[in-house]
Amino acid sequence: MPSKVFSAALSGLEAQLIEVEVDASYGLRHFEIVGLPDKAVQEAKERVGAAIESSGFKSPHHQSTRVLVSLAPADLKKEGSFYDLPIALAYLLAAEKIRFNPLDKILLGELALDGRLRPIKGVVSFAIACKEKGFSELILPKENRTEASLVKGLKVIGVENLGEAIAYLEGKKEISGFKIDIKDFFQASKYPVDLAYVKGQESAKRALEIAAAGSHNIMMTGPPGAGKSLLAKAIPSILPRLSFAESLEVTKIYSVSGLLPQKKPLINLRPFRSPHHTSSEVSLIGGGNPLRAGEITLSHRGILFLDEFPEFHRDVLESLRQPLEEGKITLLRAKQCLTLPARFTLVAAANPCPCGFHGDPERECTCTPSQIQMYRRKLSGPLMDRLDLFIPVPALKYEKLTSADKENSSASIKQRVEKARKIQQDRFSGDKTNSEMEIPEIKKYCSIDSKTENLLRDYVDSGKLSARGYHRVLKTARTIADLDNSENIRQNHLSEAISYRFRQN
Repeated sequence: MPSKVFSAALSGLEAQLIEVEVDASYGLRHFEIVGLPDKAVQEAKERVGAAIESSGFKSPHHQSTRVLVSLAPADLKKEGSFYDLPIALAYLLAAEKIRFNPLDKILLGELALDGRLRPIKGVVSFAIACKEKGFSELILPKENRTEASLVKGLKVIGVENLGEAIAYLEGKKEISGFKIDIKDFFQASKYPVDLAYVKGQESAKRALEIAAAGSHNIMMTGPPGAGKSLLAKAIPSILPRLSFAESLEVTKIYSVSGLLPQKKPLINLRPFRSPHHTSSEVSLIGGGNPLRAGEITLSHRGILFLDEFPEFHRDVLESLRQPLEEGKITLLRAKQCLTLPARFTLVAAANPCPCGFHGDPERECTCTPSQIQMYRRKLSGPLMDRLDLFIPVPALKYEKLTSADKENSSASIKQRVEKARKIQQDRFSGDKTNSEMEIPEIKKYCSIDSKTENLLRDYVDSGKLSARGYHRVLKTARTIADLDNSENIRQNHLSEAISYRFRQN
């Protein structure tokens, strides 16, 4: 008698409902899985057979039984090992060895040979899909129950092994739905780097404050050891905390990627990713076989720090152009299309030349003009036009290194950033920032007076600002006005925004 239970499959960051149908009939011993299974799914028949026998039932491999497992829809590629539990239960149901109602449950889990359930990845996506599809219960490995409980309105049942799952489904064992208090995961966290550690560099700290307040892309240029990397590592300490919706969004990305810490099922800190300059295009933007998220998606709602910016391969840097503009990346392959979120803040750091001392009044540059030109040529105009703030980070004198700077600590700057973000939340009725404004919103919220407009006209007409640069300057000026708690953009706000727009040679 055929049976059917429900499971789910991952497609990018989203989960799709899968019907696991099993037909067990008398005949030559045979176990077949159909429905575009990958190697891990095909090998499930061996794990399932051993787990069933370890749980006190006769294995289908030791009987004259023909078992056919169908994973529908058949045209969707099935990957991973979390179909083990639904296949095992569907077989036992089809062989009439157990009885339960499978209609309102989604089953997930990888089986060990002794029947134990191993943890799986992508649980947040599965839980969201379970709730959206109208299922009331999610049965999965016990180690994943905390992560699944982040989605409210769902009964989460964590089981340790196949035998316990069968006992619960047949009503022989009572297991309460697991619940958590979200507040336990939103405790204040300490950051390893505070902006107070960086002495001097007041203009750079001001630019970082603007970048954090409006989620603007920024590039720092200066000699080695001036503090560029330390400034970048201190940015998370001035960023506002993630809202629960943002936190769940980031958690889903890390869960699907298999990077979610086991003891911390909810990510409440903004991501900070710092890939090495030898990283490939696939590792940065995503791809591969199967398609997976890259660094720009892992830094969603956080910071992507690219140190030694010109040392990255040119094609890798050029691949950032679309994500910087649209906040997402679409990966197209012959048989698959995947769109991933990539709403990150780019923080780039570079030396002025290969040796790092071009323009330094104290140390002589050893690079030839052609070497400097080749070094800077990797950074194309279209890519640089997508950055909002360019700031110099010069070498410091001894007096600056030993001075105290309590006013520019992370705590004081974070308060101003959070106030500016609150203004933007009220303006856009959500978690949107000024850097994400579209042209209609720029026209609505970035109006300027005639005197300020004349200043902007001079830069546009002289060719110093492109059309994209014009809109980005207005977005930056809007953020500066928010930090100043000003309803309108004034001339000093626009002047400051323009001063950050141009790179120093």
